[in-house]
Amino acid sequence: MYPLIKELLATPADKRQINVRGWVRTKREMKNLVFIEVNDGSCMKSIQCTFDTGSLDSKTASALAELNTGAAVEISAKLVPSPAAGQTVEASALSLEIIGPAPAESSGGVAAYPLQKKRHSLEFLREIAHLRARTNTFGAVARVRNRMAFAVHEFFQSRSFQYVHTPIITASDAEGAGSMFQVTTLDLAELAKSGKAPDYSGDFFGKRAFLTVSGQLEGETYAEALSRIYTFGPTFRAENSNTSRHLAEFWMIEPEAAFYRLEENMLLAEDFLKSLFTAALKDCAEDLAFFDTHVEKGIISTLESVVSSTFTHMTYTDAVKELEKAAPSAAFEFKPYWGCDLQSEHEKFLTEKTAGGPVILTDYPKEIKAFYMKQNDDGKTVRAMDVLVPRLGEIIGGSQREENCAVLEERMKALGMDLDHYSWYLDLRRYGSVPHSGFGLGFERLIQYVTGMANIRDVIPYPRAVGQAEF
Repeated sequence: MYPLIKELLATPADKRQINVRGWVRTKREMKNLVFIEVNDGSCMKSIQCTFDTGSLDSKTASALAELNTGAAVEISAKLVPSPAAGQTVEASALSLEIIGPAPAESSGGVAAYPLQKKRHSLEFLREIAHLRARTNTFGAVARVRNRMAFAVHEFFQSRSFQYVHTPIITASDAEGAGSMFQVTTLDLAELAKSGKAPDYSGDFFGKRAFLTVSGQLEGETYAEALSRIYTFGPTFRAENSNTSRHLAEFWMIEPEAAFYRLEENMLLAEDFLKSLFTAALKDCAEDLAFFDTHVEKGIISTLESVVSSTFTHMTYTDAVKELEKAAPSAAFEFKPYWGCDLQSEHEKFLTEKTAGGPVILTDYPKEIKAFYMKQNDDGKTVRAMDVLVPRLGEIIGGSQREENCAVLEERMKALGMDLDHYSWYLDLRRYGSVPHSGFGLGFERLIQYVTGMANIRDVIPYPRAVGQAEF
């Protein structure tokens, strides 16, 4: 295999012959020298390729004259010491082949390459999402995303969690919120003309089916067979939320562990975040330095502080008391009160002002939490937990699950849920039921936190949101 640029940059300048393959970032001309910066996405840095125009053959000289930013090239060169600051080696070029041109001006119906060397707004780059990975910002996001995905598997595999693939198409609403995308093969245009109600018995699955909002319920069934499992896959929410915090398609990480109560669940979540951030700090140092300098100051120190901290534990009730006490001077947009669903401003206040670090909130009112969460003896709260981190607020949500079949059935009836529809889920409580717990971490929310990117649409390759399904 040919070496990547990150490997070439780490190689001693022994003047051996190499081949540089990648895309041209810049081209500069000085007297009898031409400097080409080539990047292949393997790292933030490009390698400088220097051409001495007085010693080039005609074919290389012609290719060099035609070369523009964005072109894919293969350059034969010698790896030599670099006199330029910031890199120890460079490529003393011998020949150049343009593998794929990128015109600087529109010609013959082909538009000019849109990523010329200048600053482009993130809004503009979303319009050309098929090319934005070639920029420093989005190349760095992609590398961090890759490392964090690997770190997820490293963490759970090292703790004997089994990786389970839960279905993307489902008939169950795990959150009970109803904001699901329907999957159907029925001819909707014909149905609209007929004015008849759809007959789902004739649909592909013989019933209404949807894109999943969570793999949790199916994950629980495997946790009560394999003890510890985790899922990591795409999930979908049909919420009409056109904000910088919401996506219609995103990736979720959901561990589930039999015999884990809330206390073990909290420890797992804390260890998980610290493991991920440690991997980011160790293996993504160059990219994090870029984000710290150009995107949001203080990212590295924030991650380091989370890794070195002990998470504060606080009940929802105590948190609300703290927020109510601070409300007159904190000028919250949303008034805190017992029973409210805490907003980002409340969560940030608790981490940055009250605790001065990460917080795990527990024992939320049952009315604002999902049906499957284990009820406390007070009859008002459930064994839920939210992990809050400075600068963001909630990053993980989870709970101990209700293992008592009678209690769970009563809760589902109170919410008007069809018990027959969830009979398979209730079977877990009928046959060998055990205490079990789990949590969910939105992968894109994690990448936002690690990179400091403000808009969640900029941390996934092709964002899906309200009115947005291009590419």
